[in-house]
Amino acid sequence: MTSDVVRVFDTTLRDGEQSPGICLDLAEKVEIAEQLGRLGVDVIEAGFPATSPAELEAVARIARTVGATTIAALARVERGDIDKAARALAAAAVPRIHVFIATSEVHMTAKLQMSPAEVLEAARAGVRRSRSHVADVEFSCEDATRSAPEFLVE
Repeated sequence: MTSDVVRVFDTTLRDGEQSPGICLDLAEKVEIAEQLGRLGVDVIEAGFPATSPAELEAVARIARTVGATTIAALARVERGDIDKAARALAAAAVPRIHVFIATSEVHMTAKLQMSPAEVLEAARAGVRRSRSHVADVEFSCEDATRSAPEFLVE
């Protein structure tokens, strides 16, 4: 199946800020988000609200400010993360929660200390909880390139 549609998903306000030497204040984040909206970016991943009260406020301000563009908030599949993302997105015209969990064997055992079955259930529960807040939920597998392909399919 081919498609002539290209959608732009911008992570400047989340990933971009992780670059060495970059630290954006609230006004700068809002200004960048407004410009991305004017440029017609389809989805702006505004931030990771669970990381700090300031990050939650930045995502909330962007959600209130930027109009028809989808505003996404990143969250681990944990309840608290999802609920903070939903709170930050409350005023968004088009909100999306982007939930993720690590799926590589090394991350499941060393970082999460979870079995594959537990990771699957956590992913399902996280998506369900996100859907209880917003209609648009995106799910990602962290460290997917080192994950077993059959596990990713599952």
